[in-house]
Amino acid sequence: MKVETRFFLYFVPFFLIVALIYGLWSGGEPVGTLGIPLVAGLVAMIGGYLGLVARRIDARPEDDPEGEIAQGAGDQGVYSPWSWWPLAVAAAAAIVFTGLAIGWWLCYVGVVLGALALTGWVFEYSRGQHAH
Repeated sequence: MKVETRFFLYFVPFFLIVALIYGLWSGGEPVGTLGIPLVAGLVAMIGGYLGLVARRIDARPEDDPEGEIAQGAGDQGVYSPWSWWPLAVAAAAAIVFTGLAIGWWLCYVGVVLGALALTGWVFEYSRGQHAH
């Protein structure tokens, strides 16, 4: 996690410098002058979160400069190849974004369908054949 933390935190000064240059060059254009420092803040929040997580977990093979590829072998997480819920969430997101072009009423339908699909995805291991 240390590599990812550094990756994000090294970009914070870059975005702050770019924000300063942009603010001076554009004559104080409000959207970019405010938006670029906000990007710096968001990148800093991600880097800070990854830094906190890095303190709580053991070092990974990626954090070892002398690490070998074979050290990262094995299970990397949980993936449900039989799950249809990611497709339902993606379809709901597509309906929401289509609603931005067609009409707001369609966005509301997509949000409701998305909430149902996300609930199903979160609780798929709590019921049925794969309940724990």
